[in-house]
Amino acid sequence: MKTLQCIITTYILVISSISQAQDIQPKEVKEIMQKVADWQIDHFQDSFSGYNRPHHPLDWTNGALYVGMVKWAAMADDNKYYDWLKDIGEKHDWQLHRRRYHADDHTVGQLYLDLYRKYKDEDMIKPTRQQFDFIMYHPSKSLLNWRTPYHQDRWNWCDALFMSPPVWAKLYNITGEKKYLDFMMDEYKATTDFLFDKKENLYYRDESFMDKLDNGTKIFWARGNGWVFAGLANIMTELDPKSKEYRYFLGIYKKMAKKLIEIQTPEGHWSMSLLGQEYYPTPETSGSSFYIFGLAWGINQGILDRALYEPSVKKGWNAMVGHVTDEGMLGFVQPIGAAPGKAWVDKTEVYGTGAFLSAGSEVYKLALGE
Repeated sequence: MKTLQCIITTYILVISSISQAQDIQPKEVKEIMQKVADWQIDHFQDSFSGYNRPHHPLDWTNGALYVGMVKWAAMADDNKYYDWLKDIGEKHDWQLHRRRYHADDHTVGQLYLDLYRKYKDEDMIKPTRQQFDFIMYHPSKSLLNWRTPYHQDRWNWCDALFMSPPVWAKLYNITGEKKYLDFMMDEYKATTDFLFDKKENLYYRDESFMDKLDNGTKIFWARGNGWVFAGLANIMTELDPKSKEYRYFLGIYKKMAKKLIEIQTPEGHWSMSLLGQEYYPTPETSGSSFYIFGLAWGINQGILDRALYEPSVKKGWNAMVGHVTDEGMLGFVQPIGAAPGKAWVDKTEVYGTGAFLSAGSEVYKLALGE
C-alpha cells in the first residue's frame, strides 16, 4: 500500500513540475477542450462509476456534462456541438428528468434554457417553466434534516445548489418574472443557513457530516463544494450585479474563493477532503475543475484580484490538462459518491468532463486577456 502511495505521489509531482512550467495559450486551451469534448461525445453511451448501463441522457450526471458542453459549443468553430445538444432535447421533448421536486432532475433544464437563448424556440423551455410553476405554487414542506420524509424534495445536500438554482435564475432572467428569483432565494438561503460552516467558509455535503471527523479534520467534500462554487458563478451570471440578490451570492463566493486558494495543494488540485490533504494525496479532477472554473470566472468578472488568484488558476488548469490522455479522456474523476474517496488515473465520468469544459471556457477568456 505504501509503495502504491509513493508511486501516485511521484506521478503527481512529475506531472505538476512539467505542467506548471507551461504558460497557458488560448489556442492550446481550445485544442484540449475540443479533444475532451469529442472523446466524451464518442463515449457518451459508455457506462461509468461501475454501472452496467450508461446514464440516462436526462440524468444529473449528463446534465452537468451539458452545462460545460454548451459553454464549449459557444466557443467552438463548429455547430456540431450545438446540434448534438439540441438533438438530446428534441429526443426527450424538452422534459426534465423523472422526479418533480428533486434538484438532480432539474439539472438538464440549464441546457434547455441556454439553447432557448440561441434558437428562441418556446417549446424548449415550456415544460421546465410549467414544472417550476407547479413547484412554486405547491412548495415542499419537508425539513432539511437528512433522511426525514421527502427530505430531498428540498435542497438539503450541497450538490443541489449546482443542479437546480441556476435553472431558476436563468428562468428569471429569460422571462423577467421575479417570482422565480424570489423562490430560489428563499430556498438557497435556507440551505446555506443549514449547511454552511461559517468558520471554515465551506459547505457540509449534508447534515450527516456535521458531527463527523476524518483523521481529526472536519469533512468537506471537494466535489460537493465544487458543485456549490461553480453554481454560484452560474447563478451570478444571470443576475444584475447591482441587485441585493447578487450581493448575497457574492458574499458567499468571496469567502469560498479566499478559502480555496489557501487550501489548494502544491500540485494544483484540491484534496478530496478539503482539509485533509495528508490523507487524500490522489488528485481529483471534477471538484478541482469546478474550482478553476469559478476562480477564473471571478477574475474575468473583475470580482477577484488577478494578481492574487491567477496563479492558483494557472497551476490548477495545468494540473488538469496533465490528467487528459492522448485520446482526450479526463482521468482521476472520482466516481459518483457523497464523500471523499478514491479516484484513478484511468477512470472518468461525464460530469468531470462538464466541469473541465466549464473551467476551460473561463481559462480561455483569462488567457486572451494576457
